[in-house]
Parts: sequence; structure tokens; C-alpha cells
Amino acid sequence: MSALRLVLGDQLSRNIAALEGLAPGDTVLLAEVLGECGYVPHHKRKIALVLAAMRHFAAALAARGVAVRYVRLDDPENTQSLAGEILRASSELAPDRLIATMPGEYRVAAALRGVAGLELREDTRFLAPPGYFAGWAAGKQVLRMEFFYREMRRLHGVLMAGGQPVGGQWNFDAENRRKLPADIAPPAPRRFPPDSITAEVLALVAARFADHPGSLEGFDEPVTARDAASGFQDFLAHRLPMFGDYQDAMAAGTPFMFHSLVAAPLNLGLLDPLDLCRAAEAEFAAGRAPLNAVEGFIRQILGWREFIRGVYWRHMPDYATRNALAATRALPAFYWTGETRMRCMAEAISQTMRHGYAHHIQRLMITGNFALLAGLHPDAVDEWYLAVYIDAYEWVEMPNTRGMALHADGGIVGSKPYAASGAYINRMSNYCTGCAYDVAESTSPNACPFNALYWDFIARHEARFAANPRMAMPVRSWHKMDPVRQAALRARAATILDMIENEGAGL
Repeated sequence: MSALRLVLGDQLSRNIAALEGLAPGDTVLLAEVLGECGYVPHHKRKIALVLAAMRHFAAALAARGVAVRYVRLDDPENTQSLAGEILRASSELAPDRLIATMPGEYRVAAALRGVAGLELREDTRFLAPPGYFAGWAAGKQVLRMEFFYREMRRLHGVLMAGGQPVGGQWNFDAENRRKLPADIAPPAPRRFPPDSITAEVLALVAARFADHPGSLEGFDEPVTARDAASGFQDFLAHRLPMFGDYQDAMAAGTPFMFHSLVAAPLNLGLLDPLDLCRAAEAEFAAGRAPLNAVEGFIRQILGWREFIRGVYWRHMPDYATRNALAATRALPAFYWTGETRMRCMAEAISQTMRHGYAHHIQRLMITGNFALLAGLHPDAVDEWYLAVYIDAYEWVEMPNTRGMALHADGGIVGSKPYAASGAYINRMSNYCTGCAYDVAESTSPNACPFNALYWDFIARHEARFAANPRMAMPVRSWHKMDPVRQAALRARAATILDMIENEGAGL
């Protein structure tokens, strides 16, 4: 019996479920299709990364003697949809079985479920076994990542000793909030110049997706499992020891800080999440990295990544329509250009357009915080995050954006909205130095926009937040404020919101 085995562009793992039982006579199908490249205006770098990784993966399979049917984007026979390519291959090859691994995105899963006779296998690459999250969440009124994370630590025995967390506590996040001193320069991460396969992809993307956002200049992403592993080893040796202290820090002209940069290759399938956790744990055991750094890194993968995926599949498709704060404004044009006088926004967006990358605090507390305070519509913000980041797939992007950043899910992901004024940005970065706006001002024409928007956000939603224990204090502070001060703050916020309504002109 022969089988046609589909491998998607974010399933580039040799142990992917679709390849289990691979036998002579089977064919592995990989297809580059416009349906996946263009359903949002993906960053050119993201498209190039996925296509280059797919081509390298296919070449590695072929080198092992596996029969590979690889459909290129510019193949004139390409139907430009995954379902269409399965049907075309099935018609030509007449396999006895059609096999695929469950896609990570609801949209793709719905399309593949419509293919008659296709066997969809569970994706076993994640650390929460199939059904584990649903079982953990059953009967709970509130889901909190911290408690799920503890269960995952116990399940996999990571950073555990005698049934207790190493170091006597589960979470060292309080130690991971230092601002980067001026005399510390994070080392540049290891990068990977394009080979001939990647160069061909870059030319294709430049020609075919010229109107998409972002730049291909200096493309140097890891596109093979070997390169991804090499990049991770570089992180362990040179950045992990200081990752913890400066995990939340931001600095102009320093886009990567001490971060691992594993999200993109991990989400493609080029790295194994448990291997990453074990390797980081070993660095602590060997005395080469402190516990706050290692625990912080492991929490992002073993805790947050798995929790977010669980939330996505538990609440879709309804989750994609949630807008608990009734936000309605359109996305300002500067989200696509970085052309704004707000230095923090300009820095975060400009590096995003260059690299397709910004770390979690830049996404949450700069671009996400602004979108929250300004009341930008979750649909528009979702599309932007999904489009511009090379590690973004809907299962991981949407709960982080609609849930964590925008609080549009009403509290499923986070117990409070992560709203902050310019004071937080000033505390965690050097962005405010040299900004056109004054972070110490709130109501003057040159006042930091985040300040008035913050208090306007509290005022707009005070009825909702007064009952939230984590938001009651700013609501009380607003009520205690002098009415003249309140009016000045709301007037300044109204001016800023008018600018946003005008596509962000003047900001």
C-alpha cells in the first residue's frame, strides 16, 4: 500500500506524525501555495524563511532516498491551495492512503478536513500531550498560565528536585526586570548567510511579493535544523547567562538584546521544545547560567507557549471574534512604516520591518500597549502581528495579541489588561531619551501620548475595571484626581485619538 504524506511549512520535523511509518512507495508532498503566502500581507522575510526552510527540508528527505513531490510557487500547474495540491497529487499518483498532521491553525485545519479520505494525525511535537490542556482546564472558571506551567514542570520533571521546584520557587520573573545599563552591549547572535537554495527563494519573494511589508536586506535566518541548533548553542554560550536580568529590557539600536531567537525555527519545526528546555537546564546544573535566566527561558517554552496553544484550540473559532472592550479604531498607517515621532513606537516598528522581529516586551508594552490604550480594533491588530513577525502563526499570535495585549478576550489569557503609561517605557528602556515627546509631561502639546491615553483608557473602562482586584488601584487613583486634571488629561487624549482617526498623522 502506498501513501501520500503531506508536510506543511510549519511542520518541518523528521519526527512529524505524518511521516510515522514512512515506507518505500510512499510520497511526501510539500507545496508552496499563494493561499498560505498571501492570506495576510506577510513580511517578505517570513515568506522567504518558510519557503527556504521547506526547500531545504525537502532536499534533506530526498537525500535520504525519500520520494518527494515538491510543488514550487511558480509551477504553472500549481493550484495555489493546499487542498488543491493534495487532490492533484492524489489524482496523478493514486495512493492508497492520504496522511497529514493536524495543522496548527484553525483555518488550515478546516480546509484539510474538507479533503475526502485524508487522515489527520495529532501533532505530537508539543509538550502538552493531546487532550492534556483540555483535561487541565475542565471545570476551571479561570485559566492561569502559572498553574498550568507548574503542572508541565511536574509532568516533564524540568527544574524539579524531590518533587519541588529547584531553588524553592516556581517563578523568578521578579528578578528579570532590569534596565540595560549603558556600558553593557549584548553580543550579536550567530547568523547564517544564504546558500544557493535560499538565494533562489529570496529572488522569488522579491519579485512576487514586492508589495508586502518588510525588507529582505541582510536575510540571515537559520533555514535548516542544523543551523537552528547552532544558533541555539550560540545563545546558550553567549546570551543565556544575562538573559534573565534583561529579559524585559529594551534599548534603541539593539533589537535582539540577550534573547534566544528560537521562536521562528521552533515554530517551523526545526527545533524540539523539550530539547531546548533540557539544554537550558543543563547550563544551570553546570553553573554556567543563573537560575533566573534558565527558569525564565524554560517558562516561555514549557509554560507560555503550551498554555497559549491550549487556549487557542479550546476557544476557537469564537476566540477570533472577541472584542470585550469594544475597540473600533483602525490601525494607524505608522504601524506599517514606523514613521512616528514616538521614539519607542518608531524603534519597535522599524526593527520589525527590518528583521520581522521584536521581543515580547516590545510587542506587549510598546505596540500592543499603544493599540490597547488607543482602542484599535482587535481584527486589525491581529492581522498586523500575524503579518509582520517571522515567528507568527495564528495559534500563537492570536491569544498573545487578542488576549494578552488587547484584553479583547475579557480575561481568558490575562487577569488584567497590560496597560501602562510612558513611565513604564522609560523605566525599561532608553527610548524616551531624545524622543520628540516628554515622558514627564501628560497634558502639554509635547507630552508623551502614552500618559494621557493611559488615564483616558482607565476612565473609559472604569466600570469594568473597578471590580478587577488588579485594576482597582488605578481606578481609585483616577477618582481621587482633581477634576481639572482629569479634564486636561482627557482633552489631551482626545487630541491624540483624533490624530489616530486621521491614520496617525502628526503623531
